[in-house]
Amino acid sequence: MRIALIGYGRMGRILETTALERGHSIACVVEPFLKGAPPGGGAALYPSLAEALAAGALGAADAALDFTGPASAPRNIEALAAARVPLVEGSTGWHDKLDEARAAVTRAGAALLWSSNFSLGVNLFYRIAAYAARLASPFPDYDAACFEIHHNKKADSPSGTAKTLAETVLVNLDRKRDAVYDKLDRPPLPGELHVASLRVGSAPGLHSLILDSAADTITLTHNARSREGFAAGAVFAAEWLAGKPRQGVFTMDDALADVLGAS
Repeated sequence: MRIALIGYGRMGRILETTALERGHSIACVVEPFLKGAPPGGGAALYPSLAEALAAGALGAADAALDFTGPASAPRNIEALAAARVPLVEGSTGWHDKLDEARAAVTRAGAALLWSSNFSLGVNLFYRIAAYAARLASPFPDYDAACFEIHHNKKADSPSGTAKTLAETVLVNLDRKRDAVYDKLDRPPLPGELHVASLRVGSAPGLHSLILDSAADTITLTHNARSREGFAAGAVFAAEWLAGKPRQGVFTMDDALADVLGAS
C-alpha cells in the first residue's frame, strides 16, 4: 500500500517508520516546515496539501494519514474527500466540526476514518470499560469516575480519549447521565461522571476508569508507553480503510468490529 503522510513532525516520522516496517511505501509527504530536506524514505515532499493535490501526488496514494492538528484537520478532510483519497484523520480537538466533515465525505463519495485515539490497546480498553460499566450498572454501591494524564505540551484538556471513555461509560452505566470535565467546587451530583485531567512532563497518555464502593475499588487503566502504539493503530486503520472499496465515515470501532466479528 502507498501512503501519503500529511505532516512530517515527530508523529509523521514514526508513522513513516511503522508503515515501512509493515511493508508499505510512502507516496508523498506534505510538510511546510521541512524546507526541502527529503524525508527518510525518499518520497516526494510538498510544502502544502494544495500543491501535492495539484501535482497529482495524492493520486498514487491508497490512503493518507493526517496528524497535523485541529486547526488544519477540517480543511484537510474536505480537500482529500474531494480528491477521493481515503483518509485516516489522527488529529484531535476538531470533533465539533464532525458534521461538516461527514457532509463533505458523503457529498464526495469518499472515505474517512477518525478516532480520538488510534492505539489498538486504547480501543480494546474502551470495549473492556464498556463491559465493566455494564456489569456495575445494577449495583448502585459503585460510583464511577475517569482520570487521565498527558504530557505538558498537549493542547487540549481533557483529551479526546478521555471524552470517548466518558461517553462509553455514560452509555453503559445507567445512573450516570452527564460528564463533568471542569474543576468541581462542590460534590458531584449522583448522575454526574467526574473526569479529571493532569498535564505533566512527557507522559504519552494514561487513562483510567474507577469504580468505587465503600468496600473496594476497581480500577481499569490503559498506560501508553510510547507513540509507536498510536502509529501502529493508525497504519492498521489505513490498511482496513483501503483494503476494500469503502464510502462513508468510520471509526476505529468499525475496523475492530470487522476484525473481531462483533457489532
